[in-house]
Amino acid sequence: MARRIIDAGIPTTLWARRPESLEAFSDCEVTLAASPAELAEASDVVCVCVVDDAGVEEVLTAESGVLSGVRPGSVIVIHSTVHPETCYRLSRLVSDAGATLIDAPVSGGGEAASEQRLLVMVGSGPEEFGRVLPVFATYGDPVLHLGPLGAGQTAKALNNLLFTAHLGTASALFELARSLEVDREALAQSIMHGSGRSYAFEVMAGMDFSLDSFTGHVGALLAKDVGIVASLAKEAHISPGILFGAAENALAGM
Repeated sequence: MARRIIDAGIPTTLWARRPESLEAFSDCEVTLAASPAELAEASDVVCVCVVDDAGVEEVLTAESGVLSGVRPGSVIVIHSTVHPETCYRLSRLVSDAGATLIDAPVSGGGEAASEQRLLVMVGSGPEEFGRVLPVFATYGDPVLHLGPLGAGQTAKALNNLLFTAHLGTASALFELARSLEVDREALAQSIMHGSGRSYAFEVMAGMDFSLDSFTGHVGALLAKDVGIVASLAKEAHISPGILFGAAENALAGM
């Protein structure tokens, strides 16, 4: 994402918690900041892309964090996938500093970003969306405005709930096919060309029909995102449905 912004000619300042992450930009005309505060002082749009809620809070609120250097009138973008409540809470601190916080989680990975086809799901006011769109357009297509602050996070969590549920369904289907003595490789090809196709089925077929590859970090991230939707549903007094059952089956196999 940073590479696409730089290649588009937008003046860019970078900071990373792991200095080795910046080695890939040694050939770029880019400014390296010594702290998040220094980066914020140099930026009118600050994009935060770390792993989880705790990481976002640390980068924004720690000593020498973004909030200690943020420019009045600037926009802070949370690209990380976090709970919407984290965005609401941090937005109050950002507002007190004279800036605006929006959420814009992404889906598709590094390859999609490099090819300018990353899905970007934005929760913001319409004015802020217009301000950040030229930046997001350097790596995103589509860039979608889902609603006010938090809507992007909710959309991303719903996406990952559905993906996890699809993984659970695919795992159960391929196990059923094995029991019924159906060639699973051929079945996978059939499904990919049929009405039952989904990205999760392609992933499972490419991983020997097993959820083992999701054990560890990726499985933990999916569990986190399913948990976000579960908590939102609970707060809204919505009973868990078939999606949660299929997702829980997948997570149990990871």
